[in-house]
Amino acid sequence: MPSADGARERKDACKMKAKRVFLIVLDSFGIGEAPDAADWGDEGSDTLASTVRAGAVLPEMGALGLGEIDGVACLPHAESPAGAYARLTEASRGKDTTTGHWEMMGVVSEHPMPTYPDGFPQEIIGELERRTGRGVLCNKPYSGTAVIEDYGEEHLRTGALIVYTSADSVLQIAAHEEKIPVEELYRICGIAREIMQGEHAVGRVIARPFVGEPGCFTRTANRHDFSLTPPHDTVMNLLQKAGLDVVAVGKISDIFAGSGVTEKILTQGNTDGLAKTTAQLERDFNGFCFVNLVDFDMLYGHRNDPAGYAAALMEFDRWLPGAKALLGPDDVLMITADHGCDPGTVSTDHSREYVPLLVYGDAIRPQNLGTRPTFADIGQTVLELLGVGAGGLPGESLAKRLTENAI
Repeated sequence: MPSADGARERKDACKMKAKRVFLIVLDSFGIGEAPDAADWGDEGSDTLASTVRAGAVLPEMGALGLGEIDGVACLPHAESPAGAYARLTEASRGKDTTTGHWEMMGVVSEHPMPTYPDGFPQEIIGELERRTGRGVLCNKPYSGTAVIEDYGEEHLRTGALIVYTSADSVLQIAAHEEKIPVEELYRICGIAREIMQGEHAVGRVIARPFVGEPGCFTRTANRHDFSLTPPHDTVMNLLQKAGLDVVAVGKISDIFAGSGVTEKILTQGNTDGLAKTTAQLERDFNGFCFVNLVDFDMLYGHRNDPAGYAAALMEFDRWLPGAKALLGPDDVLMITADHGCDPGTVSTDHSREYVPLLVYGDAIRPQNLGTRPTFADIGQTVLELLGVGAGGLPGESLAKRLTENAI
């Protein structure tokens, strides 16, 4: 637990103590290739630019400073941005959801989590079959929508599990809800999570239920992620230990295996996620609300749908004025992303990109915070804004700069 002296020093350094901090992750909203993009085969990736070419018009995020961020050249400039803004570089060796979110909260991953471009080894598949009593279909990287079309009918006939992966560190299991009930699929994924440890410790095991008939299968909203537990305390744990609320909206709790979460709120897509975030803005609490909006990545980035991605961004942009109006004088709103997933490239996988950081609130001084070396600066800033000690975690707090001479 942070020491009283440490908390006091952080509080003295910051010009305000926030009541609530809202951090919203636009899942996969990259803003241009990272310096090491070539190492990941992602040269030229720019999720933001692809969506702008597809028609995205983002006046509200633009007014906060999105178009002023280092390297962003595809948006109109704002004469007097209302927010602070920065470009964040991922320090971890990865470009997946777990790695990105963990780094924001103070866990920098020095080694990439394992991936399986040729499918999972037989010792993994054999153990899964032995412990579940079911056969396995597919066992290769696959599109989540295509895999149920190609293997769904055989799954219905045999009851075998559709096991597949992607370029990310994931093991995914798809099953028809009428053949394998959702709770049973969750139990099976829990077994897979137990198997995928040590050298095979993938970031996530994901349950992917679906419904329908052959030729017309659709995935349902009953997806559930079984993540690794972070290797040490995160920003969320420090906030919880300090007696503050840590509200996880969307898949945040799953990403952290529930660690450091005081309240879990599940969502069914972006529209529902925005509605539930509005409900938190309307509610009185003290602490941190951490939100993930998954549709950008799941529905549009991975499916190479720039127009759909653009429409989803504009939905979020239209939501912003109402959200800002609900902020109290001691509240702070932060908007960022966890990686890229450029819908305009040939690849359907995540892309190694910079991500934006937009910060807004009555006590926030509009400014360019430059290009930051790690997503972990977010977590340190959240801690200091809420008056909690750094806890030895990586990153540099921007709280003093954000609040200095703001009022």
